[in-house]
Amino acid sequence: MKESVLKTFWRDTYKSDSPIPFIITAQVFIFVLIHVFDLLQDVGIINLSLYDYTVRLLSLPLSFNDFLRQPWSLFTFPFLYTGLFSLLFDCLWLFWMGNTFMVFLNKKQFLYVYCSSLIIGGIAYLTFGFIPVLNGFQSSFINTGSFALGAVVAATATLVPQSEVRLFLFGNVSIKVIAIVYICIELIFMAIGDRPSALAFLLSAVWGVIYMINLKQGRDFSNILKLFKRSKLKVVHKRPANHSPHVYRNDSDLPNQSEIDEILDKISVGGYESLSSQEKEVLFKASKSEK
Repeated sequence: MKESVLKTFWRDTYKSDSPIPFIITAQVFIFVLIHVFDLLQDVGIINLSLYDYTVRLLSLPLSFNDFLRQPWSLFTFPFLYTGLFSLLFDCLWLFWMGNTFMVFLNKKQFLYVYCSSLIIGGIAYLTFGFIPVLNGFQSSFINTGSFALGAVVAATATLVPQSEVRLFLFGNVSIKVIAIVYICIELIFMAIGDRPSALAFLLSAVWGVIYMINLKQGRDFSNILKLFKRSKLKVVHKRPANHSPHVYRNDSDLPNQSEIDEILDKISVGGYESLSSQEKEVLFKASKSEK
C-alpha cells in the first residue's frame, strides 16, 4: 500500500535526526500565531492588542531592567519574527547552511553552536544596552534568530571554505564568499535600525568561527554537553566495576579525532567532492557516533 504524502513528509521531516525542522516550525508557528492575534483585532473580534503584547513578551528588551521582568525572553527571542520576508529569508538560510553543517558534523555540535551563539548574542545585546552611545540607536527592530544563524553560517564557511555552490547568473561561488556577503548585508541592515543588535550579531558570527577553528585543532567545545549526559547516566544506571561503559558499542569501528582532523583539512583545501568514498564513510560514522 502506498504511503500517504503527509505521512512521508512527517517521517522525512520530523523523524530525522536533524533539529532544523523543529526550529523552523517553532518560528513559523509563532509568526502565524501573532498575526492571527492581529487579524482578530482588525476584524473587531477582540479589543485587546494581543499582537503587541505577545511581541513585547517574547522579544529581548535592550533595557536590563526590562529583561529582569521577562528573563524567559533570552530563550524566546530567536523564534520571534514579525516580517514575512525576514522569516522566509532566515528559514531558507538556516535550512541550507544548517544542513550543510550537518553533512560534516553532528546534531550535538550543531545544537551547541546554535544555542551558545544565542546566549552569547543575547547577553552581548543586553550588555550593549548599558552603553549610552549605543542605547540611543535602538528602534522598533525585533530581535530574531539571526544571532544563531550568523554563527552557523560563519562556522560552516570556516569548516568548508572552498566548497562551491552553483548560483544562477553567478556560476560557482565558494561558501566562504557567500558567508561574507551574507554577514555584511545583515550587519548593514541591522546597523540602520539597531546598532546593539548589529554588534551582537557580529560577535555571534565570530564565535562560530572560533568554535570551528578549535574543532579543527581537536578541541570540541560541544563535548561539555556529552559530559553532562554521561554524568546523568552514571547516577541513574549503575554498572559493575568490571564492565566497560561502552558495552553496547564497538569503539574500534569508530574513527579517531586525528582521522577526522585530516579529513576536515582535506575538505578545507579541495572541498567535500575531493574525499574518497572511504573518507566520506568515516565522516558519516563520526557524525553518527555522537547521536
